[in-house]
Amino acid sequence: MDILTVTNLSLTENGFTALQPISFTQKVGQKLALAGESGAGKSTLLQIIAGLIQPSTGMVQALGSRVRGPQEVLVPGHPGVAYLSQKSDLPQFLRVEQVLRYANKRPEPEARAVYDVCCIAHLLPRRTDQLSGGEQQRVALARLLLGAPQLLLLDEPFSNLDRTHKRLLQGIIEELGTRLGITCLLVSHDATDVLPWADEILVLHRGRLVQQGTPRQLYQQPVDEATAALFGDYNLVHGAGRRALLPGKRFGKDTALLVRPEQLRLGPAASGQAEGTVRAVRFLGSYWEVEVALAEQMVRARVEAADLRPNDKVSVSVIPGDGWLLATSA
Repeated sequence: MDILTVTNLSLTENGFTALQPISFTQKVGQKLALAGESGAGKSTLLQIIAGLIQPSTGMVQALGSRVRGPQEVLVPGHPGVAYLSQKSDLPQFLRVEQVLRYANKRPEPEARAVYDVCCIAHLLPRRTDQLSGGEQQRVALARLLLGAPQLLLLDEPFSNLDRTHKRLLQGIIEELGTRLGITCLLVSHDATDVLPWADEILVLHRGRLVQQGTPRQLYQQPVDEATAALFGDYNLVHGAGRRALLPGKRFGKDTALLVRPEQLRLGPAASGQAEGTVRAVRFLGSYWEVEVALAEQMVRARVEAADLRPNDKVSVSVIPGDGWLLATSA
């Protein structure tokens, strides 16, 4: 069953097209994410879905009824849909318990469950101006959840959070569906934040939907180089390098081999295999990054252990089944 249907949605303001026509659906319980670089139109699209911006064309249906924009209703918003902005916007100088009491539409046991999920029970006696940024974000989220929404729209919820608060909020969002039965649509400029969470990701580029698929599809088979860059490090191998890594493979004139660093395998130099020269070895905590000169091109490999030094000769190969042929004008 679809909880959200977006049909032919676009936005043009003062001659500038912020969003080209976009259509997609979201099922009940489906974890859907919008990814793209800053300025791609993600937050604009989310605000249209929330009923905060009037679209130029198209329609949004949430929970079986049409979402009306601010030009059509006196108070923006849609019943059963909650929108969490990048700023918490909590009332100042009130105790947290007061803020939440005013917003609560749930029975007390359910409200306590929300406090538990959001990890804020210990914050109830404190004033909102005494909270850190991460604590304010969690309280703002709890305030929305106390309104018993069915669809939650999250606009860059991890921006400006330190690593500890970010990981905590990621765990909370993961629990919203399992413990509270809330469907989430999440926007993030850092696509690696949504890879482990989303069931499906929509990638926007300059207001246009360029690819839609599972996290694994988008990571391993991006439609273009810009999409590849969103989801992590990559090598784009041209010319002699691609032929060395995939001998016998036929390539089109403008086709490159896209391979992630962990998809490259290094070994002792051996005849019949692509040979490279180590240029740099870097320790990055849980793995080593090895930079290798291969057929007049530099590639980076990610390995668990590296007993290598600059100028060592190594064989370089693509792990069977990995690598992606990508059309490029380069």
